[in-house]
Amino acid sequence: MEPFLQAVGRAVKRGGIFIVGTTLLVVGAALLVLPGPGIGVIALGLVVLSAEFQWAKRILSWARDRFTSLKDAAQARMRGSGRHPPSGGPPTRDRPDQAA
Repeated sequence: MEPFLQAVGRAVKRGGIFIVGTTLLVVGAALLVLPGPGIGVIALGLVVLSAEFQWAKRILSWARDRFTSLKDAAQARMRGSGRHPPSGGPPTRDRPDQAA
């Protein structure tokens, strides 16, 4: 009887994780077009699902690697662009106190 209860407990836990994770994914997808943190909620849904499902771990790992490479590319582009923030520059209509 005890192994049966353990199997049922695992199935209930897995089902609960699936329901919560899938709900977060659906809400996150809706928040991509509605006001709200859609990408963050989708990531949270993947974190919840990755506790029990291997496919969610693979997607989460791919997303982490992809975002890390995008961040590194953006930082390299900013460092290598040779642009510096304006520190004074010519007078503009927005800053009449600099005119003259």
